[in-house]
Amino acid sequence: MADVDTLDLLSKLTAEGCPLGEVITVAAQLGAGGQPALADQAYKVWIKFNAEHPQLCVALFNRSILQSILGDNAGAAASLEQAIGLNADFMPAYVNLGGLQERAGLHELAIATWETGANRSVVPSGMGVSYAFTCLKQIARLLGEISQPARAELALMRAADLDPTAEEVIGQLVATRLAQCKWPALQPTERLPREALLRGVNPLSTSAYTDDPLLLLSAGNHFIEREVKVTPEQIRADRRDAPIDVTGRRPRIGYISSDLRDHAVGYLMAELFEVHDKSKVEVFAYYCGPESSDGLNTRIRASVEHFTDIRPMSDEEAAQRIADDQIDILVDVNGHTRDARTAVFARRPAPILVNWLGYPGTMGSDYHHYIVADPWIIPPEMELYYSEAVRRIPCYQPNDRRRKVNDTAPTRTEVGLPEDGFVFCCFNGTQKITPFVFDRWMEILKRTPDSVLWLLDNNPETNGRLRDAAEARGIDRTRLVFAQKLQNAFHLARYRLADLFLDTTPYGAHTTASDALWMAVPVLTWSGKSFASRVCGSLVRSAGLPELVVDSAQAYVDKAVELGANPEKARAMRAQLAETRDTCVLFDMNLLAGKLEELYGEMIAEYQAGQRPQPNLTNLKTYLDIGLALDRDDREMQSETDLHALYRAGLARRHSVKAIPADGRLWDGGAA
Repeated sequence: MADVDTLDLLSKLTAEGCPLGEVITVAAQLGAGGQPALADQAYKVWIKFNAEHPQLCVALFNRSILQSILGDNAGAAASLEQAIGLNADFMPAYVNLGGLQERAGLHELAIATWETGANRSVVPSGMGVSYAFTCLKQIARLLGEISQPARAELALMRAADLDPTAEEVIGQLVATRLAQCKWPALQPTERLPREALLRGVNPLSTSAYTDDPLLLLSAGNHFIEREVKVTPEQIRADRRDAPIDVTGRRPRIGYISSDLRDHAVGYLMAELFEVHDKSKVEVFAYYCGPESSDGLNTRIRASVEHFTDIRPMSDEEAAQRIADDQIDILVDVNGHTRDARTAVFARRPAPILVNWLGYPGTMGSDYHHYIVADPWIIPPEMELYYSEAVRRIPCYQPNDRRRKVNDTAPTRTEVGLPEDGFVFCCFNGTQKITPFVFDRWMEILKRTPDSVLWLLDNNPETNGRLRDAAEARGIDRTRLVFAQKLQNAFHLARYRLADLFLDTTPYGAHTTASDALWMAVPVLTWSGKSFASRVCGSLVRSAGLPELVVDSAQAYVDKAVELGANPEKARAMRAQLAETRDTCVLFDMNLLAGKLEELYGEMIAEYQAGQRPQPNLTNLKTYLDIGLALDRDDREMQSETDLHALYRAGLARRHSVKAIPADGRLWDGGAA
């Protein structure tokens, strides 16, 4: 763009009656031409000479954006405050002003600004409602980040009431209730019936809510269809049919993850990258998480041959980078979790796409070809619950044998535990505690005198809610003890104070289970039908204690009571775990890495033979509708003895109205 003549520009801007539209056009040209400071000056001059203009608030708003770009956040905030002062119903100003205040660390002021915007008593309009909705979303997001879930929940409820079709808000609302142990988690309203709430829940939260693997499969597919929008024009880095010739070279394996840092997944994967046989595979890591330079992130960067930070890249750019690296197998270590880059996988930048570790379940996409599991997590009879082809290694979860543990543990008294008496513990997140799980825990405490339940501290309100729930079930509230959050080395050390870890369901312990087992604490679990409910059983079996993997709710309670009454049995299990820790399958990372490398070789061989699996998505929308209708708050789906019969009945009813094709799962097309 040619340089704007400064004198001519000043003449225009200071002339009487200079239209705002002309200023907007000139400022946009200057900004696009790399002259934001001059564009800012254009607005500054126009504003000075048009102090009574009816659209002065628009000029101030536009100028604030340029001031922010130029680093003058205080000036930008002042412009927005002036715009609001001129027109209190100018909603965009509230949205941006709150953002500037948040960046300045003024959290409560930002919330108050957005609250004022959301509460403007203007005549409802499409744009007005949209801006109010945005303000409420911003409030909820910030409150979530500063650990005030109860206030965040209120903002989310208001946002959902404004737009009951906003499933991302509904998902956050239910997730927030789950984390606070507010039961039932699905709280219908006049505008949001129960099925609509459940439909909006994201797959990760659904895994904590129900042990219905058919609902989880169809919900994963629904989430993909909703969240991952890719047009044919955007698939420019398409290597889905690229030849894989590994003659004279190693297979190129790429891992995409936002969690290669101080995170549960980072802890699990750190040693894997170190023991991968570099003579057999060439390892690429693509990082998409928050900026990090912690010990784990540094350790992982040092152990992989190629580490690429794709955070600043668009999905298109990241896919192109992976395609340029000519990756043979791309592993999704996020799945349906925070900061995932699923849209990169949708662009097919590698011939083979694999779902492993980050998300405990099926993706429900038409482009993830394989899911890595093990014989316990997905036995052959449960493969129908997955869109991907199932491939197995001896134990699905890696671990870090180099994890740091503090040399000394505190005493029981120091952490608020009784010196005598049996200590049951569960350090899973509170979102995994369902009312059914809690009822079982209270029965265990009732039948085990002088025992306590040691839980991970959440916040005073949630802790109090759980203690109130215990009291309502006839248990002294002081028998629930909360462990404050500590740095991981100190957290691991205090595991030595516990006698038995009680798992949750349907979303069980994963990293927390392997932590307990590493510290020689036995773990009791009830495996259900879904992936998330079976991981802990796999870990416990791989550690050598299959007798602690039970098959019913009653067996879970009875086994816990048995060990609580016979602490010497628990101590014998502790001794066994300590003795076999260095030889059991669970902590054999060389075995896991070797089997994983073999698996990658088999996937490549299948691809070369034209046998790459094709995901099966047939009838998933119908399965979703049936699953939503089947789910009830008064029934724990894990106890359902014939889930398939319930679905077949639903399929038959729908088929009687409109023919449903055979799907290779439960429906044969209605054949007699």
